[in-house]
Amino acid sequence: MTQPQKASAAAVSEPKPMNIPDPSTALICAVDEIFDRSAIADKITSAAEKRTDDRALRGEVVQILMGAQKTGRAAIEAAFLAQPFDARPMTRAYTWLTDCLVGSAHFVATTILHPLATPTEGERIALLAVGGYGRGEMAPQSDVDLLFLTPYKITAWAESVIESMLYILWDLRLKVGHASRTVDDCIRLGSEDFTIRTSLLENRFLRGHAPLAELLNERLQNDLFLGSEREFIEAKLAERDARHEKQGQRYMVEPNVKEGKGGLRDLQSMFWIAKYVYHVQSARDLLDRDLFREDEHERFAKAENFLWAVRAHIHLISRRPVEQLSFDIQVEVAERMGYCDKGGRRAVEHFMQEYFRHATSVGDLTRILLTKLEADHAKAGPLMERLFRRRRRIKKDYKVIHNRLAVADDDSFLEDKVNILRLFEEGLRTGLLIHPDAMRLVTANLDLIDDDLRQNKEARRIFLDLLLKHGNPERALRRMNELGVLAAFIPEFEPIVAMMQFNMYHSYTVDEHTIQVISNYAGIEREELQEELPLSSEILERGINRKVLMVAMLLHDIGKGRDIDHAILGAQISRKVAPNLGLTKAESETVEWLVRYHLLMSDTAQKRDIADPRTIRDFAKLVSTVDRLNLLTVLTVCDIRGVGPDTWNNWKAVLIRALYRQTRVALEDGMEAITRENRGTEAKKKLRAELSDWPAKLLKKETGRHYDPYWQGLHITAHKIFAELLRDIEDNEIRIDLHPDEDRDATRACFAMADHPGIFSRMCGALALMGANIVDARTFTSKDGYATAAFWIQDGDGSPYEVSRLKRLRQMIEKTLNGEVVTTEAIKSRDVIKKRERAFKVPTTITFDNDGSEIYTIIEVDTRDRPGLLFDLTRTLANTNIYIASAVIATYGEQVVDAFYVKDMFGLKFHSKSKQNALEKKLREAISKGAERATT
Repeated sequence: MTQPQKASAAAVSEPKPMNIPDPSTALICAVDEIFDRSAIADKITSAAEKRTDDRALRGEVVQILMGAQKTGRAAIEAAFLAQPFDARPMTRAYTWLTDCLVGSAHFVATTILHPLATPTEGERIALLAVGGYGRGEMAPQSDVDLLFLTPYKITAWAESVIESMLYILWDLRLKVGHASRTVDDCIRLGSEDFTIRTSLLENRFLRGHAPLAELLNERLQNDLFLGSEREFIEAKLAERDARHEKQGQRYMVEPNVKEGKGGLRDLQSMFWIAKYVYHVQSARDLLDRDLFREDEHERFAKAENFLWAVRAHIHLISRRPVEQLSFDIQVEVAERMGYCDKGGRRAVEHFMQEYFRHATSVGDLTRILLTKLEADHAKAGPLMERLFRRRRRIKKDYKVIHNRLAVADDDSFLEDKVNILRLFEEGLRTGLLIHPDAMRLVTANLDLIDDDLRQNKEARRIFLDLLLKHGNPERALRRMNELGVLAAFIPEFEPIVAMMQFNMYHSYTVDEHTIQVISNYAGIEREELQEELPLSSEILERGINRKVLMVAMLLHDIGKGRDIDHAILGAQISRKVAPNLGLTKAESETVEWLVRYHLLMSDTAQKRDIADPRTIRDFAKLVSTVDRLNLLTVLTVCDIRGVGPDTWNNWKAVLIRALYRQTRVALEDGMEAITRENRGTEAKKKLRAELSDWPAKLLKKETGRHYDPYWQGLHITAHKIFAELLRDIEDNEIRIDLHPDEDRDATRACFAMADHPGIFSRMCGALALMGANIVDARTFTSKDGYATAAFWIQDGDGSPYEVSRLKRLRQMIEKTLNGEVVTTEAIKSRDVIKKRERAFKVPTTITFDNDGSEIYTIIEVDTRDRPGLLFDLTRTLANTNIYIASAVIATYGEQVVDAFYVKDMFGLKFHSKSKQNALEKKLREAISKGAERATT
């Protein structure tokens, strides 16, 4: 941390040279490359000698300083790009450049434009830098916060000086924040506003009347800071909590480097508190005052340096004061900082893993500092807990300090390695948070967690009890993970700690996702999610092997980050880890199966037509038992919910429930229970009951006009709607029914019209033009030549369309289907990939499956999603005379998997390899052309 410079003893009221001092510490490049003081002073002096009026001179000074600023910024940027981790010399360089510009403006204003030979006591000004500028920490786009300090009410001369200075600085396009105050003003306002107080805490004298600056610091210490330490600490911690609430309590994959959890503001808050309470002047003082150990001080310095480097690169890339490390910027920052693709992972993923590890360190260091504050009674204890919590009796090896669980005797604790795990067990048993001193003891002795401890039966028992016994496993796991205990006890877990997956689907790092999955399961067990997750709650009520499921959840993504299918590698790792945790051979085999197939149910439900009996039969054969089905269902639900806050929805819930119930029927009653014939007979029976008021002749016509796939592919509600749409329909008529399907979080769009080639593609185009996301689609042709198509669509927010928007949606669909809108042209302006999303690269994979359906070939297209993709794909298929029976769409952030159930023009599957290759080529061309259009 660059600290306030001591005020110079000499006043700068009388005319002197520019007198810009040398920087106090090394900069990232040579001083004269940043700002050539002698040359700039000569130019300004020359301009002053030739001036015709003050306004013209000010304009000329701005041009001189503008050129100097441009040169200086270019020199700093070039040096920083060559040394992309040298954050501290970089921030000091930007600070010194700003000092030079501000000093030059002050010189011009006080010496040339408004000289005052003999200023009175009231005509003295001290110029101070405050906030981040005062701290001496400036990023390329940082604000310049200035305090013009006067002894009394501002005079006309002082007002003229301030105005001239600000005009020069504004014309230099600096983002200047300024205040003109007396010392009394500063004390009064600082007592009322903690933001102002914090800004004043980091004031740094720049130029002007030094005694005034010294008086301010004396008054601040004696009249404002002294005795208000607890008040200041609570205010800073409240600000931190509010920031985390706004930015996200967990480590999000697009973090805010400045304001986010584990970001620069958290580091700065630590230092502000330490400075306010302990009067430290540098990060090194944290060590000297015994606030940090040597290794902790090193972690502080590394985290600070890394975060400042990242922030500066963001500013240089965006040329704006952007603090969000968005996906597109992450790629560029990783490249600038020299990260490379390796081990099956992209450079950006390695970069972000390091980012999150530093962010975790910041959280750990914050806890350590707060512990010291508690010990010194500076931070108030949690009052409500002190008053109302009934403390459980703790075991003899522990004690309670400030309502936190601490170790009674360090040496005794370390005599038995198992105590490291017992600490977390005692924390869950008593409900007490672990004292940071106990955490420090653990992190300093992680080397005790060796093979002997991993093989220890008591250690294994404790670890499984942490997962299964106390009802709050996520709390223990998260703290164990942050302290390095989890990765030490299960070394195979270490690679996924803080591992970021560079996509738009996952909201958390892999380790945090794993903990979120287990947290969801614990919520089901605590009966908190019965209404939201009735099926999973029902399964748990009937009984399930909790130990197997919990270990499978812990290990399900343990194979991520390598250039091999993570489910396969994870299963191999589980084969070793599960027995090491004390599971039996049978339990370990089930864990291995669950990890190997943890995506099976999700993929089947979202990427296949679960109305097709073959889909259910194939899935049931792989699952083989109801017990495995139950385990896999709960794991799947918790896994999807653990991806992000909004990933789980009613659509996925309906799919999972339908797949579960049909599979259970197949496993318990035999595969014949789900044949097409049985389904068709039952569906017709239900429709007759629903249409009991129809004339018998019309009812017979309706039940006889459709082929078998129609009856087994739709629910009775859709059968009834289509019956109404088809009743007395004319050949040139298009009938549409739009209805919110709240159970599925989608709008159901049903179409009935005379069939003709390409109709499915035109419907996809019409919906795309309205910005609709198609999540499922079925189309059927009746025996008398009518097309019936059902689409389930969502708006841009992933919700059903509001009723008020359905009229406009219907009008656009009708115009498109009637040929009034040419979709291929109209789609161009809508088929665009946003800039922040263009960094994502998804390789295109196209497969042909002739075994997954009895009637159709399943063409699965896995590629980069964009608004017009489905229209392009269906148009390509239509132009090749391919009949599309249904389309199942699964979206995972920027990735989409479209599965088309198709037949050729003769009603046959695509068995010919040459036909498959030709069709794949056409689909790839359509994808490539569309992607090029969407990014230009």
